[in-house]
Amino acid sequence: MFVPLHDSTPLKVIRFQAVTILIIALNVAMYLTTGAFNSEAVLDQIASGWGVVPGELTHSAAPILNYNPIPEPLTLLTYMFLHAGWWHLISNMLFLWVFADNVEDAYGHAAFAFLYLMSGVVAALLYVMLGPGSRMPLVGASGAVSGILGAYVVLFPKARVWILLFLRIPIRIGAFWVLGGWFVLQVFSWWRDRSDPEAGIAWAAHIGGFIAGAGLTYAIRRRLWMRLEPNGSFLPKG
Repeated sequence: MFVPLHDSTPLKVIRFQAVTILIIALNVAMYLTTGAFNSEAVLDQIASGWGVVPGELTHSAAPILNYNPIPEPLTLLTYMFLHAGWWHLISNMLFLWVFADNVEDAYGHAAFAFLYLMSGVVAALLYVMLGPGSRMPLVGASGAVSGILGAYVVLFPKARVWILLFLRIPIRIGAFWVLGGWFVLQVFSWWRDRSDPEAGIAWAAHIGGFIAGAGLTYAIRRRLWMRLEPNGSFLPKG
């Protein structure tokens, strides 16, 4: 529906979004070594072994392939560094590039890394809960990135964001509207496809990650605002 291009929020505390860059580099490196040049059979093996397969995690379905390189619970972390194609990778990394730097600024490097990974784990768990017997592997950074979007909209709802609507119309719009609209679209898409546990895009993971990131950020928002503006200019008036 749209791709983000740039936001209007400058960094306040950190000089460089080091963790954001590291995450992007890891995702690109993983795709180049696992997904870019391998055959479909190898890709299926990687997805089943390193991605989250609900039926295997809950022991309610037979393994897809006889390939278990790591204990199944660890796939809740590894899955978010795998991608199913170039567009899958580029779209996730573009959203991360536009929105993550300011969230990292508010949280600090280490806490931001925790937020990212926590959002990805919660996203995967919701995906598993809604389809515990599914044998469809979950891969991709979408759930973790969704958590960053949730955090951003809580911290900077009035920020102005340039987006490319319908991939061709550049417009500038408030973060609350663009990210709120994105979240509503995910909920609608999940509702539309809820009867199909093998839906191609794991809408539930997007929803779970967004709620996790927004929820944690809302709980500590005043502390984060004070980190960004010690004079209290971010805090609600009155």
